[in-house]
Amino acid sequence: MAAFSSSFSFLPCREQPIFSTRAHVFQIDPNTKKNWVPTSKHAVTVSYFYDSTRNVYRIISLDGSKAIINSTITPNMTFTKTSQKFGQWADSRANTVYGLGFSSEHHLSKFAEKFQEFKEAARLAKEKSQEKMELTSTPSQESAGGDLQSPLTPESINGTDDERTPDVTQNSEPRVEPTQNALPFSHRIFFLFYFSSAISKHWEAELATLKGNNAKLTAALLESTANVKQWKQQLAAYQEEAERLHKRVTELECVSSQANAVHTHKTELNQTIQELEETLKMKEEEIERLKQEIDNARELQEQRDSLTQKLQEVEIRNKDLEGQLSDLEQRLEKSQNEQEAFRNNLKTLLEILDGKIFELTELRDNLAKLLECS
Repeated sequence: MAAFSSSFSFLPCREQPIFSTRAHVFQIDPNTKKNWVPTSKHAVTVSYFYDSTRNVYRIISLDGSKAIINSTITPNMTFTKTSQKFGQWADSRANTVYGLGFSSEHHLSKFAEKFQEFKEAARLAKEKSQEKMELTSTPSQESAGGDLQSPLTPESINGTDDERTPDVTQNSEPRVEPTQNALPFSHRIFFLFYFSSAISKHWEAELATLKGNNAKLTAALLESTANVKQWKQQLAAYQEEAERLHKRVTELECVSSQANAVHTHKTELNQTIQELEETLKMKEEEIERLKQEIDNARELQEQRDSLTQKLQEVEIRNKDLEGQLSDLEQRLEKSQNEQEAFRNNLKTLLEILDGKIFELTELRDNLAKLLECS
């Protein structure tokens, strides 16, 4: 705790950790309000802190020197278990929703119990604070001529947590259950249309990702091109400097009569030349690396074009499938009409057959009577 106090300004000495655990930290996407965005690459320490001076409880988590959670617990907050190892709560003051992924259900339950315990303690502290404020404001109200004033609370200034808590629900996908009266033929048509739509959405997402990567690579390519030009200029300047130094060394060897001084100067110049040659070599290697990055950017551009073409083909295929679906629906409707007409004809035929059978029965009875009379 002493290390935390000396390294981070938002953890004053009056705050002490009262419970700690480890978890993966997430925050709700501020744009969609549905997807979770991880704020830590690995599990980090999440701690409850108590400020004895202000009588408040806070949840704090650090990823290195960065505070990824700094949430003050209020009586209106609720910690919700959304799965066996994941829980979340909304912080209206930070205008976000925090999510924690634990390694086991036991750690999640323990964290939830502590949340409820400190939430109740915060509620009691708030009630005591309001009572003190009401007692303090009573004499001033009487001296002001009986004007009624409500005590200022954090909720009256910033709004209650219930009013500002974003509604975060888990997305549930309904499962289609086949019924006994459903036709297999119509099911195949439905699944064909569903899978074609899913493939189209997948390629659209891939295309959007590639467009973003392409924009980044284009910016990097422009920056690399500018750097290459600058390095070429520096390389030419280094080469000119090296040639000038070589000429200077030659002149000094010819003109100077002081061998020791010339030798010393020559050694220095040789060292300078070696340094320049090493720098030149490094710049050449950097130029080669940038050329490889340019080639990679071109390959990614080709991949983007290929995926664009595939997406167009999928869209064309989707249109063909929609046409086939419409044709199949018309054929199905026509077949149903023909079946209905066949049932009506069959019913009429049965009625005629029943009449003929009745007539034959009467004829049989009459013949039997005639035989008896004869």
